[in-house]
Amino acid sequence: MGMTTQPFDALAEAYDAMIDWPKRLANEEPFYRWLFERVGAKRVLDASCGTGRHAAMFHSWGLHVEGADISEAMIRRCQASYAPSPNLRWTVRGYDHPVEPAGSFDVAICTGNSLALAPDMQTIERAVHQLLAAVRTGGALLIHVPNLWRMEDGPCQWQKCLRTRLSQGDSLIVKGMHRAGRRGYVDVIVTMLDAPAPTMHAESVPFWGLEAVESQAMARSAGASQVDLFGGYSRQPYERQSSADLILVAIR
Repeated sequence: MGMTTQPFDALAEAYDAMIDWPKRLANEEPFYRWLFERVGAKRVLDASCGTGRHAAMFHSWGLHVEGADISEAMIRRCQASYAPSPNLRWTVRGYDHPVEPAGSFDVAICTGNSLALAPDMQTIERAVHQLLAAVRTGGALLIHVPNLWRMEDGPCQWQKCLRTRLSQGDSLIVKGMHRAGRRGYVDVIVTMLDAPAPTMHAESVPFWGLEAVESQAMARSAGASQVDLFGGYSRQPYERQSSADLILVAIR
């Protein structure tokens, strides 16, 4: 399957290094265990798996897991980090593409900023339909995006500055976000310090701000029988002006 270049393809390694994965997964684990127990999950689809950390965690729990991503660079990194097995599969596929056969998973997840990176709202709506169709009746779809609405319009809010060693050598990674109306932007600068003259790679990737009401409506239109919204992985209520996250759980 031929794929065009995707956001962050050139930054797959830096993306992985930017995140404190042990801390993040420890924070999110109770939520996922609660959800998986709620629906009796045995087969899980991570529909925007990135570098595969969530999929690998679920596999370590004894679940059958498929990690899918439209980015070939991300999937290559997954395959190098976590060897495929009968219970762990990696595939190149966009989250708005159909999963065959339909209803083959108990849970589908689409986390981080992945869904909001879609080129338009029609793609987001199509993705919600395809992802919910991928789970069986009684199964669940989890969508997580940052809550753009707590950010004021304006300049970049720099969030992280990390010096680390990547495959290119000693590197400095700087990451921030800014908002312009309904559009947010993830701003990443990677400077390779080991080069004779330090070289820089920068990206500013746009994403959509998703409203809770429209997200619920998309899930209902896709056939969800129940839709719950949370403002974070502690299952706190979603508050538009203050929640760090928007997490939607739709039961088919």
